[in-house]
Amino acid sequence: MPTRPSTAPSSPRSQISPDHDWVDWVARAGLVAYGVVYLMIGWLAIQLALGDREGAPSSSGAMKELAQQPFGSVLIWMVSVGMFLLVIWQGLEAAFGHRDEDGGKRVAKRLSSAGKAIVYAVIGVSGVKVAIGAGTSGSKGQETMTARLMNAPAGQVLVAIVGLAIIGYGLYQVVQAWTEKFAEKLDSEGRSGTSGTAYIAFGKAGYAARGVAFVVVGGLFGYAAVTHDAKKSGGLDQALFEVLDQPFGPVLLCLIAVGLLCYGLFTLARARHLSR
Repeated sequence: MPTRPSTAPSSPRSQISPDHDWVDWVARAGLVAYGVVYLMIGWLAIQLALGDREGAPSSSGAMKELAQQPFGSVLIWMVSVGMFLLVIWQGLEAAFGHRDEDGGKRVAKRLSSAGKAIVYAVIGVSGVKVAIGAGTSGSKGQETMTARLMNAPAGQVLVAIVGLAIIGYGLYQVVQAWTEKFAEKLDSEGRSGTSGTAYIAFGKAGYAARGVAFVVVGGLFGYAAVTHDAKKSGGLDQALFEVLDQPFGPVLLCLIAVGLLCYGLFTLARARHLSR
């Protein structure tokens, strides 16, 4: 069984400079926005499991759902700005951060930060599109991207590589859940006491659910590569629809949806207890 990380303060979080408190503010504000996005995705996934196929349980679907709430346009812009703040944070980390690491490990972490910045930028742009009335379906956009990649030289191989990379990331998320490695993202206060126990539970459920979802997304890319059919690939929403169509699909989807909600809650907890 995994052991819970010590509640003693962890090694300092990679920072641009310990004097730059504004970096923490940017990170915390962005994490709140990201947590809201995942809470909406989890809610849409629960609605899907209960038979409502109107919404799309994806980041773009979450933005569209936010737009339908009271003061929806304000919420959309606030969340979109929050995602761009995360882009700034991870961009700085990619360029200057992770200085507590050496050699290849530092390079790997900086590349990871760069990848996260791209993902956050995509979500932020989808929010802006929804805000100005130009939003499109996440699955259709994913299909178009896959089709373009498929038509490139050695396109099937490239799509298969993308699928394997996504599956690998999903498995990494599951490992994070099992080992509780994600707890290092919380400061010592966030890992102690009753609240700390709750945050760790949220994280375990959230990382496990995200891992399963990413493995399914990667599997869809792999199937698209084998069949040479870009329509077989898809994003998070398409993956959750695939889960729904399996035996005991609604039950499985409910479990994943609850996990995604938990990931949103963990992200909000991280915004409050960001490890320095």
